[in-house]
Order: sequence, then structure tokens, then C-alpha cells
Amino acid sequence: MNASDKPVWHPTAAQIRQAALTRFAQDYAPRDARRDYHSLHRWSVTQPQAFWSGAAEFTGVCFDRPPHATLVGGEHMAEARWFPGATLNYAEHLLRLDLPDPALIALDERGRRREFSRADLRMQVLQVAGGLHALGVGPGDRVAAVLPNCPEAVIAYLAAAAIGAVFSSCSPDFGAQAAGDRFSQIAPRVLIGCDGYTYGGKRFECRAALDELREVLPGEVALFVVPFLDAESTTAGGDARPFADLLAGPPVAGFAALPFDHPLCILFSSGTTGEPKCIVHRAGGVLLQHLKEQVLHTDLGPGDRLLYFTTCGWMMWNWLVSGLATGATVVLYDGAPACPTARGYLQLSAAEGVSVFGTSPRFLTTLAKQYPQLGSELRWPQLRTVLSTGAPLPAASFDFVAAELGSHVQLASISGGTDIISCFVLGNPWLPVHRGEIQCAGLGMAVDVFDGAGMPLSTGAGELVCTEPFPSMPLGFWGDHGQLRFRSAYFDRYPGVWCQGDLAGWTGRGGIRVLGRSDTTLNPGGVRIGTAEVCGPALAHAAVIDALAVGHRHHDDERVILFVVLTEGAALTPALQQEIAERIRTQASPRHVPAQMFAVPAMPQTRSGKSVELAVRAVLHGADPGNLDGVANPEALEAFVGLI
Repeated sequence: MNASDKPVWHPTAAQIRQAALTRFAQDYAPRDARRDYHSLHRWSVTQPQAFWSGAAEFTGVCFDRPPHATLVGGEHMAEARWFPGATLNYAEHLLRLDLPDPALIALDERGRRREFSRADLRMQVLQVAGGLHALGVGPGDRVAAVLPNCPEAVIAYLAAAAIGAVFSSCSPDFGAQAAGDRFSQIAPRVLIGCDGYTYGGKRFECRAALDELREVLPGEVALFVVPFLDAESTTAGGDARPFADLLAGPPVAGFAALPFDHPLCILFSSGTTGEPKCIVHRAGGVLLQHLKEQVLHTDLGPGDRLLYFTTCGWMMWNWLVSGLATGATVVLYDGAPACPTARGYLQLSAAEGVSVFGTSPRFLTTLAKQYPQLGSELRWPQLRTVLSTGAPLPAASFDFVAAELGSHVQLASISGGTDIISCFVLGNPWLPVHRGEIQCAGLGMAVDVFDGAGMPLSTGAGELVCTEPFPSMPLGFWGDHGQLRFRSAYFDRYPGVWCQGDLAGWTGRGGIRVLGRSDTTLNPGGVRIGTAEVCGPALAHAAVIDALAVGHRHHDDERVILFVVLTEGAALTPALQQEIAERIRTQASPRHVPAQMFAVPAMPQTRSGKSVELAVRAVLHGADPGNLDGVANPEALEAFVGLI
């Protein structure tokens, strides 16, 4: 075994023995499925009824009315129905445990801290549910929120779920137009916003944008304002009402028992390639899938503290909130993780006793460049797992976490999407972690990699697919009668098979590498190359903070162009270009080496921190970059104009 094949983390025998996954396998899986993870996974996808019913029972999903069956199929994968006849309530499951540890701890970059016991959180959820009910909001009505990652967002989400309303949210930096493009499609009855927020030490006022947003929404919309910027404010201004008014009335008597497939929330695609798609997710599917991922794959439970850096406009926020159902304490953070410093953010997380810490590849890459000796400056004894998603994770980040946060810390790269509000591939407490790899396909997820003809690929790169139904598959798109747009988006490429739109490839160990989005795949000389295969080696260079690779049409072929953001004081000299090219050639292949490299001040990103390759590629070809409402810093595209 050479150095690159040696695991950067390996579970101990005690960790495997004590893992929830082990107890689940012993109680529910047949003997031959317990031999190793891959046997267990094979059983979970070939016997989905046995697996998912067992997962529901083991993770504590309680039905008010039991189901007639676990899974009823249809002629099309999209017609599969899970637990038909069953009723439950998502919010009730998140709030039913009576534990001494806090339910929520809320922090922000201004140093403010709030803590909620489980009893306090449950009461406030029921009170806001009562306030919504008094407004006439009922099952199927929409409640929209433009809020920071704060307790009021969680309370509003669970209050809507308590009475069967459908919740949708975005972060306050979206602005009126971007939020309007989303919420005008779903016609909310209630809009909950904030007076403002801070980011990177700067104050941003939101009241005018809220009024503007309400004007573009159809029908009568009740507006409530959370005093997040000015916590002492008790008035909302105009005909808006303070959020406290929703807490002022009597609570609802209990939680509505709703069908497993009742719509829970609407999430939106980024909207960078057209009008954002309104993706409707089912309550039971979200609950069960998140519990499976958090309990079986992450070993999350009572006594843990879970923090994931996210905004209310990203699916990881919904995933984070679901952590309440495991008995863990959910830690919310709002603001910039580098304000005042990235090290300070980690020290704050350590001081709160966070044991499962969620972040992005970009943050880990930046951290390694800024604090190469972080381990000597940070004490974090409770930390056992780092989760990373949002983009492919460079191999160098695995080495950094092992060296500076500790070889006992599991770095679990995970990948899924807003489309399924969960993961296709993720971590595992039984398997070792190898640099540059995601450990495994999720239990119950029949993940594969297909070539262009729809044949499975054991080696090489292809389309990430899922060949069997799964509970968190969305109900469809809001307003998409007959599911025409929905089926076109996910099932047209391979009829009857979910195609995620990611380029991926299996490793020889049964792990997987996600190489980038399929629509940004590079194709020089007819060879398919994932953007991560070019950017990963470039990011390993000490001078490179960020990297983005795109394809550029040139002489009836395509060539690879690499853009980099450099550390302060660095310049893209011919010598540095040669060093980066040599890393790419050595770690990938000569065909991966970019034809040209350029340094830019910043990469355009979506509000969840993902680079916008398609918009950059359009600008390079002199085309319209499309809808930029979902881009946090569209001005960054100006640096790419006229470069080639």
C-alpha cells in the first residue's frame, strides 16, 4: 500500500461495536448482510421494504396511523409511494424527546448567544402554530420566510409543519427580486422576514426589501418582522407586525396527523440557468431519510452537538434542523465564518462542545492556507466528525484535517442535492476514509454510475444515477401539473432512472468520487474530465485559495481554461503556472493540464458557496450568463470579460 492509499482515518473496534449502524444491522439485517458494509448496502437496495421499515422503527419514526405497506410501486419510478395510509407529523418528531441538553443554541458573528430548552422550543412552536392558525393558515397553505439562520426560522418552519402548512425559506441577502422570483410562484399566505442582518462586520437593512417583496407576491400576504438586527425593537413599521405577535395567542392543542406524503417544504434550485424550480418535498420522506443519514451514517444522537454552516436558502439548513429528532443539540450560526477570523469561528465551535461540524470544501481549503499549524492553536476534544459538502473535496483537505484536527476525527465528504434534500453518497462509521474519496453509497440508495448508453461503469467517469425509488424523492415541482417538467429534469436521460446531473466514478474500494456537475464536464479531445480533477491538484498548491475550470470552444475542439484566486501577495508568474500544471499532470494526466491559466480577484458563487461555472463559460464565449439572481457576487463575472 503506497502513502496515497493509506487511510487517513480508520474506525476502532470499539467505535464499530458501539455504532448505531451496528445495532441496527444486528437487529434488522439477515446474517449474510452483516459481513461488511457493502453486503449491508446490497441488502438495503434489494430488499427496500425490509430495510426502510426497519430503519423507520430503529430511528424512532412513530406513525399515528400505521401504513398499509412500506412501498407501493407504479409504472414509473416517480409514482412510487412510501408508507401509504400512514400518518405522522414532522415537527412532532423533532420536538417529542424530553432531554436535559438544550435543543437549540444560536450564535452569530456579533457574539450574541441564545439557548432554548426542548420544552421552550416546543412551546414557542405550538404558540406560533396557533398564531398562524388564527390567520386562517391550514394544511397546504404556504408560509415563506426571509430570515437569517436564527431560532425564529426554526420555530416558523416547525410551526408551519405542526399544522400542515408548507414552508419555504431563503436568506435575507437574496433581495426582493431573487426572493420574489421564488416565492411569487408559490403564493404564500404569510411572509416572515427580518429587519436586517450582519455579515463580515457590515450591517444590512432589509425592511424596504421586505415591503418590495410583499408587493410582488400574489394575493393578500400577512407580513411579520423578526428584530434580528435590532433585538430591542418591538415595532415592525407600516402595516407589518412584529414576530412576537405570532407568539402572543394561545398555542394549538397538538400536532396535526398528516399523510406520509404530505408536503413539508419547498426548496428552490439555484436559478442560475433560468427560473428557479420549486421542488416540493414530502414530510415523511424528509424525516426518515434525514434520520437514516444522521443516526446510521453519522452516529448522531443525544449528547452530540451538531453545527453546520448554512443559510436558510440551502438544503443543509433543513438537514441541520432535522438533527433535533436524534436528540442532539442543534447549534445555529449566522454570519461570516471568517469574522473576525476563521480560527475564531472554530474556537467558538469548540467552546460550545460541537462534536459534529459541517462545513464546505472552500472553507477547509482556505483554512489550510491561513492556518497550516492550526493543531497547535486549537483544543477541540469533543470533535469526532467533520462533514463537508457543496463541492468536491480536494485530497489535500483530508490530509489537513487529519494532521491539524486529529487523526481520530472522521472527515466525511457527502454529496446529494436540493433535489432530494439529502445525500446519495456519504460517510460511514464502519469504513476507513481514504483521501479524495466519499466512503460509500447511502443505505437504501441504489446508486450507480452510467455511461452515455445507460450501462453501468465500474471504472471511469459517468453520470451519477439512482436506479430504485427512495423516500426523499420529491413529490414534484410546484404547479407542474402532470409532472412534465419534473420527469424531464430527472428521468429523460435514462428512462425510469433518476439522473442527478453529477459526474462521478467508483473507486476500487467501493468508494466514490464526485467530479463536478455533468453540465460543466470538460471534454478536450473527446475525453470527459470532471472539473474537480483539474481544480483539486491546483488547490493543493499553497498559493491557490480558489480554482475554477471551464471548457472553451477552440478550433472545433474544447480546451481547458483554469482560473485561480491567489493568496495575498502572490502573482501568477510563468513559474507558478508551471508548478500548478505539473501538479495537475502528475495527479491527473497530461490531458487535464489547462491550455491557459488566469488569476482573478474572486469566483462568482451561489449563495450557498458553489462556483458558477456555466455563467463563467457563457461570459468567455460572449454569451448571456443567464439569470444571476442566485449568484451572491455577480460583479465577480466582470473580471472574466475579455480575458480570452
